[in-house]
Amino acid sequence: MIFMGIDPGLNKTGVGIVYADIGKVEYIAHRLIKTKASDPLPFRLGALISGVVELILEYKPDMGAVEDIFHSVNAKSALLLGQARGALIAAMIAHDIPVKEFTALQIKKAVTGYGKAEKEQVKKLVELQLNIVVKGGMPLDVTDALACALCLAYNETRSIVI
Repeated sequence: MIFMGIDPGLNKTGVGIVYADIGKVEYIAHRLIKTKASDPLPFRLGALISGVVELILEYKPDMGAVEDIFHSVNAKSALLLGQARGALIAAMIAHDIPVKEFTALQIKKAVTGYGKAEKEQVKKLVELQLNIVVKGGMPLDVTDALACALCLAYNETRSIVI
């Protein structure tokens, strides 16, 4: 099966796509979708949707996962993130992709075995599990998205590959 993971953000959204079967996981693709803070909100949400739909049409994922919203002190930031998440979830649902949500704790635990792992630990283990070698490493938003895809894959295939 092909799994799409999304680390949502209004400024930067990471998208990761993996293939997984019992005892097997492979990296397929990733993308970092960026928007400009100076652009109007509807335009930015449209850019996020377009970027995700492009990947959906190219890779045809069987399922998708989005990192669940965290509690934020800043209400405006939380509201903007919620709108980005909603737009991304709607894009997947509109293309008949079942969507699951995972907390950061669940994602980290699935990938590292420890729910409170640091972002750099998650990044290293994602790159290791998917055999990705990129000079300087991948952006954290991308490795977080790939971790989300791995969490979904591990949950759906009931196996962990380390």
